[in-house]
Amino acid sequence: MIRREGPRMIVSGPVTLANAAALLEEGRRHLADGVQTVDLGEVSEMDSALLALLLVWLREARSQERTLGFAKLPESLRTIARLYGVDRLLPVS
Repeated sequence: MIRREGPRMIVSGPVTLANAAALLEEGRRHLADGVQTVDLGEVSEMDSALLALLLVWLREARSQERTLGFAKLPESLRTIARLYGVDRLLPVS
């Protein structure tokens, strides 16, 4: 689930392959509306789909010459990003 607080998009609940496609589209709508930060502090469960979502949102923001940062990254996400060698691609706010 995603909710909006000003320029911040808060992702909550599980983020897995089962719901990644729906979250991807919902997040795209918020990004198009000016989101600058994605807050992951309320993510309760995740798999590598979360990392994929973040990278897609980041790529799309950059293609529109917009800044996007990530806040409250779960430690398990940081671990997966390090394992894949993409941890430096994630701008932390």
